[in-house]
Amino acid sequence: MELPFAESYKIKMVETIRRSTRTEREEWIKTAKYNLFNLKSDQVFIDLLTDSGTGAMSDKQWGAMMVGDESYAGASSYYNLKNAIKNILGFDYFMPTHQGRAAENVLFSALVKEGDCIPGNSHFDTTKGHIEFRKAHAVDLTIDIASDTEAYHPFKGNVDIDKLEKYMAENAAKVPFIIVTVTNNTAGGQPVSMECLREVRRVADKHNKPVLFDSARFAENAYFIKIREKGYENKTVKEIVKEMFSYADFMTMSSKKDAIVNIGGFIAMKSQEVWRQCSTYNIMFEGFVTYGGMAGRDMNALSVGLDEGTEFEYLETRIKQVEYLGNRLKEFGIPFQSPAGGHAIFVDANKILPNVPKEQFRAQTLAVELYLEAGIRGVEIGALLADRDPETRENRFPKLELLRLAIPRRTYTNNHMDVIAVALKNVFDRRDSIKSGLKIMWEAPIMRHFTVELDKA
Repeated sequence: MELPFAESYKIKMVETIRRSTRTEREEWIKTAKYNLFNLKSDQVFIDLLTDSGTGAMSDKQWGAMMVGDESYAGASSYYNLKNAIKNILGFDYFMPTHQGRAAENVLFSALVKEGDCIPGNSHFDTTKGHIEFRKAHAVDLTIDIASDTEAYHPFKGNVDIDKLEKYMAENAAKVPFIIVTVTNNTAGGQPVSMECLREVRRVADKHNKPVLFDSARFAENAYFIKIREKGYENKTVKEIVKEMFSYADFMTMSSKKDAIVNIGGFIAMKSQEVWRQCSTYNIMFEGFVTYGGMAGRDMNALSVGLDEGTEFEYLETRIKQVEYLGNRLKEFGIPFQSPAGGHAIFVDANKILPNVPKEQFRAQTLAVELYLEAGIRGVEIGALLADRDPETRENRFPKLELLRLAIPRRTYTNNHMDVIAVALKNVFDRRDSIKSGLKIMWEAPIMRHFTVELDKA
């Protein structure tokens, strides 16, 4: 008899979480202006807002923190991280930042100017925000099948190479670099194949353009390549990672995801010249180039996390938990982006709440309903996040209107996954009674979803 699958870790410390009543939650979400970012953490039972910085660090990571070097310049922690990035990712040059969006800010300050166009696969919120803040344009060239949540494709995060070829033939002069997000968060945590990465590199070389990887979940991407792409089944995750990054000129990293730390990020590059261009902005915005907004203890934890996060046993445990939740939702007939992504389940709000007008933000409405049902906090990946068109100021309505349930790493058990599935089923069962959504009362001019204030429509 085959043994059942079990987690590749045991639990050393726990944190108490509190159940609440529906009456309490109704008052709390109203006070929060129907924006789940505004809830206090103790008002949440299971927190799936993000997998960023919310994972549980290992004993080895905590041990590394105790010997962090807090020297302002040239700390040993910096060199530990430098060696990890070189050995695991293959980049000669890097600089730390306090998180991923800071890495984007520094790199884009050096490389992006007004009028530029940056093609790629479904730029995520901060990436698009940093591009549009500079009056440049994010061009989404993700494969079309990614917008069909019920269709199967092993690499729904792929760039459409034919579209990229055509776009570059017509617009190469306006393109400072091509970006590939691994995994593709906006499309549902979907991976990008090695074949696609290789083809992006070929197109970039044809037009003499560099390639940037947005790499927050690169290790999960490598896991999917090993599991799904022919020719990689016998390679280690670390070998796959090395090949992935051989096709990139530079990378940005939110280390709070696949490196399993609570804070931190970095930019890595193969060009000393790009490093020099970025260093001025890093010093201005983040800190000196050998700490860049990170404490030495956090750089040490990050060094260990890069190693642990690229081990197959850890990744198998992490991704199978996401898959477990997806399988429970399948049992209940709840539509989500299929196959299950690496870090989250993305529930299809368009299919669950078609009676809610799209102008009333279906995914946000679904997120609020799930919170009211069981104190579970997810996040909208839809029209609120898509923001307004910078020129017309009209709302943008993306093809996908998703509720993301992001699973923190090594944090919850499968019992929690069962609670999530049943709570969502309860909402799903009463979906026909949900006919109205939410309206905006106040919004910021860019990246509004973080601070937007809403009310019932």
